[in-house]
Amino acid sequence: MDKPLRIVLTGGPGAGKTTAADLFRREIGDTVVLVPESATTLFAGGFPRVPDEEARRSVQSAIFAVQRALEDIQASLFPDRVLLCDRGTIDGAAYWPDGEAEFFTRMGTTQKAEMARYDVVLFFESASVAGISIEGGNRYRVESTDEAFELDRRLRALWSGHPRFHLVPHNASFLRKITTGLSILESVVAQGRS
Repeated sequence: MDKPLRIVLTGGPGAGKTTAADLFRREIGDTVVLVPESATTLFAGGFPRVPDEEARRSVQSAIFAVQRALEDIQASLFPDRVLLCDRGTIDGAAYWPDGEAEFFTRMGTTQKAEMARYDVVLFFESASVAGISIEGGNRYRVESTDEAFELDRRLRALWSGHPRFHLVPHNASFLRKITTGLSILESVVAQGRS
């Protein structure tokens, strides 16, 4: 393999991506390396989450840069492993106050170029699509259920054009949802880059 297989786990808030990523890494073992979600890393380090639009632009710009750097660092350090990315560089477009086209312009890239960074997309549908509260103890998650629903819709629209897009639908049983996601993940890892 000339570059590591890069798989992104994405979806709206409250979809179970981070939990799934950790479980998948444990289940599949050391053939996979996890690229953590840059937003949580930054928010845990003190980045503010405020409604001011200029502040949101600055935060999303930082998240984009850190996400890209983390992916590139892990790809360099672990050239023989599958990269499992908890979110991807496209996600910020759903949070950008001026719309997705302006996001990619400001980041100096295109949606197509960012999409090409990822070999496979696993889209975890948020529990908010069923009207279920997304509160789960993550102190960095500030979205209401309605906001999570809208973000899930935007993110799905952004990612669904990927040629290897896989939907992991909401399920009343989180265990069934994770099992579905793990089955898809094991299949795409086994297939490699074919």
